[in-house]
Amino acid sequence: MTQVTVGENEGIESALRRFRREVSKAGIFADMKRLRHFETPQEKRKRKAIARRRKKRFS
Repeated sequence: MTQVTVGENEGIESALRRFRREVSKAGIFADMKRLRHFETPQEKRKRKAIARRRKKRFS
């Protein structure tokens, strides 16, 4: 679960910006889009291949 604590003198805009960044890093929006509609086997293979490449690049 993504949480953002707002500082005492921090504006809501900057806290919201940080929250959006954390949510996108966690991949929550990607999961929502993926679960919104049926995924064909070809789309599933493509998504997993991209994830493997991304994981290999960062490890």
